[in-house]
Amino acid sequence: MCRQSATVCLIKSPAVNSVAGLSLVERLRLLPDPRRRGGVRHPFVAVLLVAASAVAAGARSYAAVGQWSANAPQHTLARLGARVVGALRVRVTPSAATIHRVILRVCPGGLADLTGTDPVGSDPARPPAAPGTEPHPPLTSWPRRPAAAGPSPSCGVPGKTNEITCFTALLAPYDLTGITVTADALHTQRDHARFLMEEKRAHYLLVVKANQPELHRRLRSLPWKDCTARRYDRERGHGRKETRATRALTVTGLGLDFPHAAQAARILRHRTDLATGRCSRQTVYVITDLTSQVASPEQLGRLARPQWTIENRLHFVRDTASGEDASKIRTGYGPENMATLRNLAINTLRAAGHHNIAAGLRHASYEPFTRPLDLLGIA
Repeated sequence: MCRQSATVCLIKSPAVNSVAGLSLVERLRLLPDPRRRGGVRHPFVAVLLVAASAVAAGARSYAAVGQWSANAPQHTLARLGARVVGALRVRVTPSAATIHRVILRVCPGGLADLTGTDPVGSDPARPPAAPGTEPHPPLTSWPRRPAAAGPSPSCGVPGKTNEITCFTALLAPYDLTGITVTADALHTQRDHARFLMEEKRAHYLLVVKANQPELHRRLRSLPWKDCTARRYDRERGHGRKETRATRALTVTGLGLDFPHAAQAARILRHRTDLATGRCSRQTVYVITDLTSQVASPEQLGRLARPQWTIENRLHFVRDTASGEDASKIRTGYGPENMATLRNLAINTLRAAGHHNIAAGLRHASYEPFTRPLDLLGIA
């Protein structure tokens, strides 16, 4: 089993620095085969391509990938480079068990790097999840302009812990000087604020919820009614009408006990469903080191919005459209590698112009043995 880091895995190839111009097939050829030489029958790259194509067609489990493989016609298997047997040169598909073994063992960091779904990768040096244990989903960052900035880097979350411990590891490789980092309430931690400000020379805008009860209570008790720095935004679309009211206060010297805090903002979101007329209201508190001279209420509201984009474009898609929450894959490097294949399918569908990933998966499933291969660029 490959337990090496992505750097060690990929350093074996002299072409690792020029993979951007290579096709998916050419990039996967750079990934070391973790299997023992004895008894190997199916080409390593062909097995990975079968799994990637099946996931792009909507497969969510090893059994579904194996079923897709078993039903693939000869012309599809030829494009995938499947094994050839006999004088008639019949293509033979890898079984579900073979696909299972490969996905369990392949280096997750190397697979993610070479598929372009994780530039810095998860942490493949950690041991795989023990049988019967519940794996944590990877912690993922999301650039403010994902289409322009490229794929989303992620980091594997070790067992018996949570995403908080991986925050610095995920962001450590990046030059964040002058960048404003936003994060959900789980990462509203004093150590994280110090890390961003003192080590990375970055700025932060963090959501505050009840997991920080004292900080949340103090923010709620601020004199928001007397606040003069206000911003109102109104939007209509996606079957709803939304109004956002943002108020900002300078909190320096108010004893919030949060490192480098300069401003706090309260964002009230009023939504009306145009079909049912149902109204909803949500109050969000954020805290930031950006001063009022640098960030107005309008700018703070714009900075906070990408956090909701993460929920809509990443978490919802992976959890719902791709079924990641319901996945029963729990052993070896299976969870990380299947997440990488899902990310590859999502990124490929978006690159092909599919804004609705669920609809894109359905579109691919109507011709499951040609459209996924066309999307992935498999000739």
